[in-house]
Amino acid sequence: MNDSENSFWRRNSLTLVLVACMLASLAGQIVMGRAVYNDQRADFGAAPVGWLAYLESGHFVSATFENWESEFLQMGMYVLLAVSLRQKGSAESRPLKKSEEEERIERGPKPWPIRAGGIWKTLYGHSLAIAFALLFLLSFCLHLDGSWRSENAERLLKGEPAVSLMHYAKGTEFWFESFQNWQSEFLAVASLVLLTIWLRQKDSPQSKPLDAPHSQTGT
Repeated sequence: MNDSENSFWRRNSLTLVLVACMLASLAGQIVMGRAVYNDQRADFGAAPVGWLAYLESGHFVSATFENWESEFLQMGMYVLLAVSLRQKGSAESRPLKKSEEEERIERGPKPWPIRAGGIWKTLYGHSLAIAFALLFLLSFCLHLDGSWRSENAERLLKGEPAVSLMHYAKGTEFWFESFQNWQSEFLAVASLVLLTIWLRQKDSPQSKPLDAPHSQTGT
């Protein structure tokens, strides 16, 4: 293996580019979100807020974790559903027959939970789904908290009384925000599952080989 193939960038380029795109998008959200928030405050004659105050505001917290929540739900559900469910012809599905599955394990030390065995091995066997579940629950709680604080901040500007967290959680606004994101995430995953039956992307691990028949399930 030459130096270029063993470089840090080569080995981690996918993650680095995705994180860079996320941070750039987050920065754009902060800039535009603060402008929108201050425009809303100006409509009620309130003073604009600075960068730190905006990052602590319910407006920013709600907008951020509302989207993160749906993403973690999408990925966590997909990880779980893909264990037992199939879609004939999809590159995103496990093969219909167990005999057609091939498990590739490279040489190297086994992860420590496998070596430890017992409960650690069991937990490790479900650790990806557990991680997504915890990230979803954390994002869900932060979305709820941010939306509640944003609602009370707006009510304060209007001279209306604040509402309790429980009262807000029972209302329609929070659940409207959640469901509109959840449905789009499931639509995106379903689109990927179905489109990989007939369409290809050369060299992508999410695509079947170019000459594979449409009926071939899995990569």
